[in-house]
Amino acid sequence: MKKYISWNVNGFRAVMNKNAFLPFVEREQPDAICLQETKMQEGQAELTLPGYHQYWAYAEKKGYSGTAVFTKEKPLSVRYGMGIEEHDHEGRVIALEYPDYWLVTEYVPNAKEELQRLAYRQTWEDDFLWYLKQLEKTHPVIFCGDLNVAHEEIDLKNPKTNRGHAGFTDEERTKFTALLNAGFVDTWRYFYPDRAGVYSWWSYRFHAREKNAGWRIDYFVTSKSLVPRLRDAMIYTDVTGSDHCPVGLLIE
Repeated sequence: MKKYISWNVNGFRAVMNKNAFLPFVEREQPDAICLQETKMQEGQAELTLPGYHQYWAYAEKKGYSGTAVFTKEKPLSVRYGMGIEEHDHEGRVIALEYPDYWLVTEYVPNAKEELQRLAYRQTWEDDFLWYLKQLEKTHPVIFCGDLNVAHEEIDLKNPKTNRGHAGFTDEERTKFTALLNAGFVDTWRYFYPDRAGVYSWWSYRFHAREKNAGWRIDYFVTSKSLVPRLRDAMIYTDVTGSDHCPVGLLIE
């Protein structure tokens, strides 16, 4: 059994300073933990995590975006980015190859206020699905991360007032539906199709976390062929230190 965890830490140094990261890893002992929004440049932090191999992707812009994977099992190979020039300047994708699947962390671009980045976001979604399908030619895929979309109304507290806002536009939701229709599974909804009120992100404003006025925008998604091996999906709503909480997957 493997336990994989994903967490948008909203600044790796910040989450370390809050003493939130290492105690969580110590408690959960994941086989791999994937991070998004590390906001790091190379050499800015030395992390000693015995037993884990570390892989980092950095945005060219300082203090922005970025991903990392810490894994106990050394991968056969590691790929950074999608190999598409337009997308590979912000450190948003790392793929680790294992003998029987790929483990990918992804930090999806936010459509932004006024939806100024929605058109780019649409291009990203199409290209990332193409990228996943390229990976699937060799192994099935497990991918995780902050996908910056609440798929259905059950996935956020206030769907009516948020419809059309970044993360809950019809365009973003349709792209996620297309991804699932292309042969992928939202593991949380696979195990908990009707569970409401469980979220992974809360605004820092309006005491949103205290009121649980949240959004489920962090996911583990797998190729359909891996479904017989899925054992559980987790959302660690008790874990603080970021505006997101970690999410997890158990797989045979």
